[in-house]
Amino acid sequence: MGRDMAVDLGTANTLVYVRGRGIVLNEPSVVAVNVKDGRPLAVGLEAKRMIGRTPAHIQA
Repeated sequence: MGRDMAVDLGTANTLVYVRGRGIVLNEPSVVAVNVKDGRPLAVGLEAKRMIGRTPAHIQA
């Protein structure tokens, strides 16, 4: 049972569309990363909210 879906990796937002359901994900295209070890800490809206509010070793 397959589903038709599309992913739009935009510069501002990432969207996922599923046929018959419409857009099922619409999140900011942002990732917060710990630059000390390269580990991702947050994605989407959570990461966007971290911009300008994190210590120097965390970049969003």
